[in-house]
Amino acid sequence: MENYIVSARKYRPATFESVVGQRALTTTLKNAIATGKLAHAYLFCGPRGVGKTTCARIFAKTINCLSPTADGEACNQCESCLAFNEQRSYNIHELDAASNNSVEDIRSLIEQVRIPPQIGKYKVYIIDEVHMLSQAAFNAFLKTLEEPPHHAIFILATTEKHKILPTILSRCQIYDFNRIGIKDTTEHLQYVAKQEHINAEPEALTVIAQKADGGMRDALSIFDQVVSFTGGNITYKSVIENLNVLDYEYYFKLTDLLLENKVPEAMLLFNDVLKKGFDGSHFITGLSSHFRDLLVSKDASTLQLLEVGASIRERYQAQARKCEAKFLYKAMKLCNDCDLNYRASKNKRLLVELTLIQCAQLTLPDADDLAGGRSPKKNHIKPIFTQQATPEVATQSQPQAPVAAAQTGVAPAASSPTATQGSTNGMNTGGRPNPLPTTKEEKKIPVFKAGTLGMSIRRPLHEQTAEKTDAKNTSAAHATATSSSASYEDYIFNEKDLNYYWREFAANLPVEEKANSARMMNMHPKLLNDTTFEVLVDNEMVEKYMTQLVQAIQNHLRERLHNRKITMTIRVSAPTENIRAYSHVERFQMMSKKNPNLLKLKEALGLELS
Repeated sequence: MENYIVSARKYRPATFESVVGQRALTTTLKNAIATGKLAHAYLFCGPRGVGKTTCARIFAKTINCLSPTADGEACNQCESCLAFNEQRSYNIHELDAASNNSVEDIRSLIEQVRIPPQIGKYKVYIIDEVHMLSQAAFNAFLKTLEEPPHHAIFILATTEKHKILPTILSRCQIYDFNRIGIKDTTEHLQYVAKQEHINAEPEALTVIAQKADGGMRDALSIFDQVVSFTGGNITYKSVIENLNVLDYEYYFKLTDLLLENKVPEAMLLFNDVLKKGFDGSHFITGLSSHFRDLLVSKDASTLQLLEVGASIRERYQAQARKCEAKFLYKAMKLCNDCDLNYRASKNKRLLVELTLIQCAQLTLPDADDLAGGRSPKKNHIKPIFTQQATPEVATQSQPQAPVAAAQTGVAPAASSPTATQGSTNGMNTGGRPNPLPTTKEEKKIPVFKAGTLGMSIRRPLHEQTAEKTDAKNTSAAHATATSSSASYEDYIFNEKDLNYYWREFAANLPVEEKANSARMMNMHPKLLNDTTFEVLVDNEMVEKYMTQLVQAIQNHLRERLHNRKITMTIRVSAPTENIRAYSHVERFQMMSKKNPNLLKLKEALGLELS
């Protein structure tokens, strides 16, 4: 029976040309050999299975070849090449630093370096996993690595470059190997399948390449595993079954459900995924990757970033046309937040289900799109099943505060949390979270109607008379609206009341607006007339921010002070108009201007300001 050789060894590259995915490095090494500019020490670093040791062996064989080809490759016919291929060459030595990491092993290597080669020009020493050498072994190796004999060349290979001493790094030419792309890996797997007379679907090989994560050795190992499972006929279904990979079909179906706001069906699909043994973290990361692939499929310029098979690519393009960009932006953000919080969550399943519910509600007509989808704000989960209140309940729940106010002359300041919340939810805050209080109990400052103070702030008598005359010629509906508007009376207020509710608005700003809340606390609105007040700001940036909050502040003050005519103006203060003291010395100077006796007290007691 013929001995079986795994594909990773059987199809190991023997020339620079056959190395996959490292074209820049192999070209550099070939040019160095062709020009005779060889360094005495090289360091090959990069992830596992990308060709570090393979390139070191090809390099060692090529520099000792007695008759290299015109393109800089080994001839594989001279005695040196044959000895290397038959593993009997004395010019190439490999050392595993993981098991030979002591000072004695390095000293033995140094003794061998002194002996010149029998055939060829160089003796090459390949030290694999060099980061495993001990500190003492590194120190013993330093002098020989810096000034070796002219016939000795060292090639160090490692997957963890950061663990190597800087003194070693400074003595080597460093070559960083990259992960092999999915396209290159798929093409090489197709070549191997063709050589082995194996039928393989392109989508199946793409899944294997994605599972390998940039390592060709891992890809070939998975390929052999799938061949054993399928018996030589590799299909997409057999690969995802053997490798326990979630099918694209789950994500396509789930996205359609989310776009149609079908939350129960989406939760049932997630339940099927869990029953198949998949982890919720694996599912949510796959969903975020799916949304990312949909995003790059929307634009022809970014379509090259989609690394899938041809048939799957068409499905991505078709579904991407149904998804709006803002939906994909917000959905990716939600999935990423879920992935970050997954490990710390105690109820992991609920965390994923909440994310699916939020994603399903992104396409609702009343979804918040003030941020354009690029920076989603707080996500509020809306009820899936709604129940309409009966007329009797709605009638009983109406507040009676306006009647009491009409009888006593006192404003109905937020008689119930429901009423307060209903009056503030519709406020436009310039794209920021609603800063108005909802359920917090507030200290009420009484405000009085103008009629109780012997004065009126209603319109003049001739305007009222004209309005009554016009009302007789209008329809009944117009008359009803006019009477309702006339029943509302604006209350007067003073600057103390204004400042109180100004600070109330600032105190209820969200946590992320803490700095702006503190800035508003230091502002003192000043009344210009009965209904207009002015706010002084330090610069134009603060003016721009406060301008965005004008409507929200006016609505808040109009509700609290029961006056619909309150108007806010903003002005940037002059350089000498708003002087503030920031240090202890400045504060003392300002206080001494108001009271000169402080200077006399300071001089009498011999005080110094620190």
